[in-house]
Amino acid sequence: MNTMVDRFRCRWANSAAMKKYHDTEWGTPIHNDRLLFEFLILEGAQAGLSWSTILQKRENFRKAFDNFDAKKITQYNNQKIEELMNNEGIIRNRLKVNAVIANARAFLEVQKEFGSFDKYIWKFVNHKPIINKFKELSELPSKTEQSELMSKDLKKRGFKFVGPTIIYSFMEAVGIVNDHVVDCFRYNEINKMVVKSKD
Repeated sequence: MNTMVDRFRCRWANSAAMKKYHDTEWGTPIHNDRLLFEFLILEGAQAGLSWSTILQKRENFRKAFDNFDAKKITQYNNQKIEELMNNEGIIRNRLKVNAVIANARAFLEVQKEFGSFDKYIWKFVNHKPIINKFKELSELPSKTEQSELMSKDLKKRGFKFVGPTIIYSFMEAVGIVNDHVVDCFRYNEINKMVVKSKD
């Protein structure tokens, strides 16, 4: 039986790629630093665009940015930036490309200070996901008090493309917030994961 067809899911998952992303990644709590950095960069790249566009280019981003290895990214020079600007597989926006390098530097500083980016980013919610109970997509906020605080602190630390709306999308993507609608099959699956991790 094809579960991608017969389960109720959030209505924004409206293509095969978006369904796969919704069913296997979106909203799952992430504690891996490299993956958290990847999502932070991809959410920033999405500004003004759709997530489906970014999803289509995700593998290209991984190749172009050394699989989001922050240490390697901090070494990028002007030649590398020009190479990225000529790479049709990614979003060729100079501000966004430069932001990746700035964010890599800030990310390494956070790791140095807190031991990991995971410890730093999850402290904004006391290391426990926020579990919402929305019934309709229209109820989902574009930003919250937590995303405002997180955004402010990230900016203070030198991160770019981290406005409160971008950061709220990031929080949803990495499971800091469970914003699957309550009827979606992933809503309870993720809540069970959260309970298990506390045991």
